Amino acid sequence: MKLVVENLSVVRGEDQIFSALSFDIKAGQALIIRGANGVGKSSLLRALAGLLVPASGEIRLDDRDAEFADVPLGELCHYLGNDNAMKGAMSVQENLHFWQNFAGQPHLDIDDALDMVGLDGLQTVPFSHLSTGQRRRIGIARLLVSYRPVWLLDEPVSGLDAQSEDQFSQLMKAHLEEDGIIVVATHVPLGLDQAVQLNMDEASQPPGQGNT
Repeated sequence: MKLVVENLSVVRGEDQIFSALSFDIKAGQALIIRGANGVGKSSLLRALAGLLVPASGEIRLDDRDAEFADVPLGELCHYLGNDNAMKGAMSVQENLHFWQNFAGQPHLDIDDALDMVGLDGLQTVPFSHLSTGQRRRIGIARLLVSYRPVWLLDEPVSGLDAQSEDQFSQLMKAHLEEDGIIVVATHVPLGLDQAVQLNMDEASQPPGQGNT
């Protein structure tokens, strides 16, 4: 499996965020996106997730396993952005159950996923009652309850303490060992020593001409 981006350009309003961006990431690899604020890191992730229509270029997943042959790219990606995408009035378990049904391809049991992020025992707690760090860890648990080979992560450790950051690093490594693909925008080290690096400063317009 290989995620391929060819000559991708993204425009927001009248601003060209980046243009003619090309790369490919194979199964078992991670791509770390770096660059100053406003150069298009979030825009790139949203385009990969199908949430933002590119001005030009192509995004595709080549060399797919047979089980994913006819599945649209967007349905093979987990996207974790700034918003954890949970309903505050619903319990932790209800939120994760919803996402497991929505995403399909059940993977870990909800209780096991919560244990993996160190939050077992909070199943019945309303999401709105959780701390910022706990909410982020529930967002990470969402990646585990359904299997999708491509993880698109925007500052995924925001709000996490050092122990939780290390825990998430281990989860990412496990996903890569299972031939997953990770594309992550981050300002902090994630322990992915073999990751490919993409500097968006080189692909964007000069500072001040675009926003993520």
